[in-house]
Amino acid sequence: MRRGQLARRGLVMGTLAAGGLLAARWFNVTGTVEGATLSVENAHRAVIDGTIALIDIRRPDEWTRTGIALGAVPLDMRDPAFATKLLAQIEGARDAPVALICARGVRSRRLAQRLSDAGFTNVIDVPEGMMGSGAGPGWLGAGLPVRAW
Repeated sequence: MRRGQLARRGLVMGTLAAGGLLAARWFNVTGTVEGATLSVENAHRAVIDGTIALIDIRRPDEWTRTGIALGAVPLDMRDPAFATKLLAQIEGARDAPVALICARGVRSRRLAQRLSDAGFTNVIDVPEGMMGSGAGPGWLGAGLPVRAW
């Protein structure tokens, strides 16, 4: 095999490997999360029992497409007033248990860390998300109830 062919083959293989890693992170294939986490079933029980505030941090178009987890409060994480609205939901108690859910657990993991850094002390990630990930089937895949947006 000539050098040019080897270089192209190496470029293609490197690109495929990088794409695979990016896809794994995007779809949360590993499902690994640092800090507190809840399965969708446990999140559903806790929100019904009133022991957590479940916050759906996705975009409005996502809420329209799939519905919102029953008992969840929709708060778009891109909203400049997100922290203020979250504090209103938990009556200003930064130690209140807050569970975050997104589509596949990627955004919720990142936001959980940012909220912890901002002084929230009881932030919980739902790494399966609404659509499922490596952590599990997700809210919809588990057949848990949703409400329309």
